[in-house]
Amino acid sequence: MSTPTPDFDVSNFERELILRNMRIEDYDSMVVMQKACFPDMQPWTKEQVESQLAHFPEGQIVIECDGKLVASSSSLLLDYDDDLEWHDYKKIADSGFIRNHQPTGDTLYGIEIMVHSDLRGMRLSRRLYDARKELCRSRNIEQMIVGGRIPGYHLHAEEMKASEYIDRVIDKTFFDPVLTAQIANGFSLQGLIPNYLPTDLQSCGYATFLEWRNLDYVSAGKRRFRRTVRPVRIGSVQYQMRAVKDFEEFAQQAQYFVDVAGDYKCDFLLFPELFTTQLLSFLPNERPGQAARTLAEYTPQYLELFSHLAVKFDTNIVGGSQFVVEDEKLYNVAFLFHRDGRIDKQYKLHITPSERKWWGVAGGPGIEVIQTDCGPVCIQICYDIEFPELSRLAVEKGAQLFFVPFNTDNRHGYMRVRTCAAARCVENHVYVAIAGCTGNLPFCENADIHYAQSAVLTPLDVTFAREGIGAEANPNIETVVIYDVDLELLRRHREQGSVQNWNDRRLDLYNVTEAPNTPAQN
Repeated sequence: MSTPTPDFDVSNFERELILRNMRIEDYDSMVVMQKACFPDMQPWTKEQVESQLAHFPEGQIVIECDGKLVASSSSLLLDYDDDLEWHDYKKIADSGFIRNHQPTGDTLYGIEIMVHSDLRGMRLSRRLYDARKELCRSRNIEQMIVGGRIPGYHLHAEEMKASEYIDRVIDKTFFDPVLTAQIANGFSLQGLIPNYLPTDLQSCGYATFLEWRNLDYVSAGKRRFRRTVRPVRIGSVQYQMRAVKDFEEFAQQAQYFVDVAGDYKCDFLLFPELFTTQLLSFLPNERPGQAARTLAEYTPQYLELFSHLAVKFDTNIVGGSQFVVEDEKLYNVAFLFHRDGRIDKQYKLHITPSERKWWGVAGGPGIEVIQTDCGPVCIQICYDIEFPELSRLAVEKGAQLFFVPFNTDNRHGYMRVRTCAAARCVENHVYVAIAGCTGNLPFCENADIHYAQSAVLTPLDVTFAREGIGAEANPNIETVVIYDVDLELLRRHREQGSVQNWNDRRLDLYNVTEAPNTPAQN
């Protein structure tokens, strides 16, 4: 299969974010990070870290960014007992050696979380807490308990009690870099512990007693009444086109939506097709074909922006699509920016008469199924969703989630995309998210008017949303719709649904296969 040769290397814009188990080789980097995070506290000794790794290696977690250690988490397992001295850090953590770790314990006790000061605001603590939660689920651990620092308290200690400070943090009057993050990650406050760590001068020795309950926990010997779920949260942006004065203003608008997705803990955020044509509003007037190639010159800035946002806000971003010039040909390409820093791409394969006439866009080489941390996904740009063969090929390769960035100028065009997207849900037992542009760009030829109603669509059966619409925006207003899809429900529907389109195909009469060595369409 012929593949275009890129005029730029996507790897230049990727970041490598790796969450893994701690190794003793990380010790020196951890000491540097501890001194930066907690300057008033004594760092772990090498013997303490070696002991932690010897007793509970899977409970010691770190995050690397581009090969540099930037965050870490330490924990142990205990059997819950009301009489345990939870208020005594040295006893409960065995002074950091965790020789009291219970391999079959029902409570994960968090000793410490550190995030390098240079990368705060990148939601790294959320990733560490999520890893701890996943450890609880995978090992059927009932709860997680932490003694949390309140490092902002020393700024207010002369004017209020620690309990008053905590109340202010909970009602969001104050921001505390630790407690605010813990509350946002699902912990509930159970109490306040004085003299928890006297050397913690920023917290004035205080700590919060926080608890997170594992709702997936199954008590031994009892029947399990909860059904398995595999939720994935999808955000779909309905983006208003408006004139901007420069790339920075465009970037601010894009970041707003990614920030929203991060706050709502979206696994994916979908932007519309060619919403980057908004940049044409500040570029010199040119004939459409040349304007599209001028817009393609902003691809490096676009890649750098969205790669950064995906990592910072801990959300996989389907960045709509953008013009790219490769081998002197103009392509319409969708990029998937993974929250671990990787970047994948999908070319638009079917080119509309308008795109061919006005911009001279060429069709790409083939359909890709992209592996993500939420399973395999497929991106079909606008017109591509109107060709059912593509979806068959993608599902054969394992895709369960389809993302369709589109850009239509009127309701007729929008309804073609919407109707075909809904049909793909029924035919293939998949979820399809669609996202389009609204608003106007006066004097930008072939990008001047827009019509959209972004949505998340589902199969049609009693177990899914009414009319197969999980969520949808009102037409032609700027917004984002957010919806949780359940991949386990999708699996059961394929096997036990009222109709089983995928299983009931007459492969003795017809089949869809991918053509080998297909050249790119001109």
